[in-house]
Amino acid sequence: MSALGAACVLAGCDDTTSAPEPVFGQTGRVQVEVQSLLPGGDGLLNEILIWASNGPWLLTERVSYLGNGGGETTRSSRLNPGELSREYGSLIRQLNDAPGLALFDGTAPQELDPECGTGGLPFTRVTFTIEDGPRGESARWSRCADGTYLPSNAADPRNLITPGNAAPDAGAARVITAAQLVRSFTVGDLAVSTYRGTYPFASLEQGEDSPAERPSPQVFTATGAVPPQAFVDFWAEHAAPDTPLPRVSWQTEIVLLVAVGKRDEAGVQVRVRRVLPLGAGGTRVELTERVPGDFCSPAARETHPYQIVVIPSGGLNLPIEFTSPQLERIPCGA
Repeated sequence: MSALGAACVLAGCDDTTSAPEPVFGQTGRVQVEVQSLLPGGDGLLNEILIWASNGPWLLTERVSYLGNGGGETTRSSRLNPGELSREYGSLIRQLNDAPGLALFDGTAPQELDPECGTGGLPFTRVTFTIEDGPRGESARWSRCADGTYLPSNAADPRNLITPGNAAPDAGAARVITAAQLVRSFTVGDLAVSTYRGTYPFASLEQGEDSPAERPSPQVFTATGAVPPQAFVDFWAEHAAPDTPLPRVSWQTEIVLLVAVGKRDEAGVQVRVRRVLPLGAGGTRVELTERVPGDFCSPAARETHPYQIVVIPSGGLNLPIEFTSPQLERIPCGA
C-alpha cells in the first residue's frame, strides 16, 4: 500500500467525496433579446446576442415594420474562444452568487412578465435567458427599460438601456445589468448598431433576378389610396401575369424599388440597410450589395437583383435619395 493510501486508512478518508455541483449555466449559453421602438412608429429593432459557454457568440439584428421583416444582419466572435470561455464562466458565477447581481436569490422573480409600453412602463423589452446544457433546463427574466442594446454612436451612449431606467421592480436593474455585462464581454461597449437611426421598413419581395430589369432604384408614392400608375406598370413587368398587386396603404406608405441593374453572376443580392430622415433635406436610403466571397465559384449568369420595401411616409420628406451600394462579401452557401 502506498504512503498516501496508508495515510487515508489511518485518517479515515471518505472516498465518496465529490466535486461541488457546477453553478447553473456553467455549461450552456446565455441569450439577451432586446426589442426597442424605431423612429416613426410601428417598427421594431430586435437585437439578439447569444453567447455559448465554450466561447463563441453571435449577434443578430433585425428591423421590422408592422410585424414584417425588413432587414437582418449578423456578427460573430473573432477572439480566442478559450479567453471568451473564461470570461463566460466568470460572468455565470457572478449571476449565480454575487451580492447585488445574482439572479437566483429571489430579488428578480422569473414569473414577472411585464407588458412594456403600457401602464407607464418603458417601451423597450429586455429578455435575459440562461440555458444549462447538462441539466436540460433554462431560466428566463423579462423586464422593461428605455433605449437600445447597442448605441447609435459609440461616442454618445445616451440612448442605451441602463439599470437606472429599468422597471417594474427592484430586480429589473439586475436583469439589465446582466444584459450589459454580456454586451461588454462580447461585442464590446463601443460597438454600434447596424440599423442606428433608421426608420422602419418591411420587405415586400426580394430576389436575384427581376424580369423588369430596372437599372436603378425608384420611389413610388401616391396622393390617395389608389396605387400610382408607375408602380402598376412596374409590377406588370416584374410579376407573373395576373399576379395581384402587393397590399400597400398608399395614403400612409411609400414603396421603394432597390435595383442596381445587370450583374454577371448568380448570388448577388441588393438590400436596404437604413432609411435615414434628413429633416427638410429629404431622406437618404443606404444600400448594400452582397456578392459571393472571393473563394466561391458562382455561376456566370446575367441577373437583375432587387428588393421591394415599404416604409411609413409620416415624418419623412422628399426627395428620397439612394446611396451607392456598399459592397459586402458573403460566405459561400450563405
